[in-house]
Amino acid sequence: MKPQTIVTLDLEGVLVPEIWIAFAEKTGIAALRRTTRDEPDYDVLMRGRLAILDEHKLKLADIQEVIGTLSPLEGAKAFLDELRTLTQVIILSDTFEEFAQPLMRQLGWPTILCHKLEVNDEGRIVNYKLRQPNQKQHSVEALRGLNYKVIAAGDSFNDTTMLGAANTGFFFHAPDSIKEMFPQYRPFDVYGDLLAAVKAEL
Repeated sequence: MKPQTIVTLDLEGVLVPEIWIAFAEKTGIAALRRTTRDEPDYDVLMRGRLAILDEHKLKLADIQEVIGTLSPLEGAKAFLDELRTLTQVIILSDTFEEFAQPLMRQLGWPTILCHKLEVNDEGRIVNYKLRQPNQKQHSVEALRGLNYKVIAAGDSFNDTTMLGAANTGFFFHAPDSIKEMFPQYRPFDVYGDLLAAVKAEL
């Protein structure tokens, strides 16, 4: 029997702006511009972010205020809406539930699997809880174990294991440096082109 197909997508950089870059621009803290496009080790990246937040006494509410001003990337909602008429879609993201909700609302509440933050009584982010390490890869492997054919798309270092675990993996909006390191994944920069590539795999 032909397996059912499911699509897994990264969130930031693929469907919505990079939250930490937007926050860096708001605060003027250049070091917060580092993302998973720059740092392959997610723990190193997040520890650095938490240290910066602590140094500047910034709270979760400060980040959420900036997130409230963000909108999905141009064309993202229409792309996701059409894709969801064709197949099931799950967003696999290394963002946090406390960040994602306003953006999920704008995208029509797609399913998202992500992480959680630890916040103290003063509203300061003191730690983060991974749903599990390398959750994108494990999620795709679990879906394949359920006899789904998985098509995945992402843009960063932390997406490459997801793309590798999928039946088919694509880059979307990936920087040239990452595309050059992983030439096995076809790159796209236009939603219509990515949609066509996914359709060809269904």
